[in-house]
Amino acid sequence: MPQIWMTYDELATLNGCTAAEARQQALQLSLDRRKSRDGNTRVKLTPALMDRFFETIRGTDSALDDAVAALRETHRQMSGILAAEQESLRRGVA
Repeated sequence: MPQIWMTYDELATLNGCTAAEARQQALQLSLDRRKSRDGNTRVKLTPALMDRFFETIRGTDSALDDAVAALRETHRQMSGILAAEQESLRRGVA
C-alpha cells in the first residue's frame, strides 16, 4: 500500500482546520508520526484520508491523475498476487 505522510499544516489544509486541530485529530486517530530530517513532524494518512487527498488533487493535473491511477492499479495487482500466494500456502502448493 502506498504511504502518504503530511505535516500538521498540510493535514490542516486537507481537513479545513488549524494545525493544532490537525494535530489533535492525528492523536485521536492514532496516526503514525515521525520527525523528518527537515525538523517537521509528519503523520501517515489512513486509506480514508488518502482517498480525500486524491479527491482534492484529482483534475488539477492530468499527469498527477495518471500517477494516482497507476498507484491504485499497482495496489490492486499486488493485492491479487498476495492473495493468490496466501491461498497457495494454505493449500500447501509451493
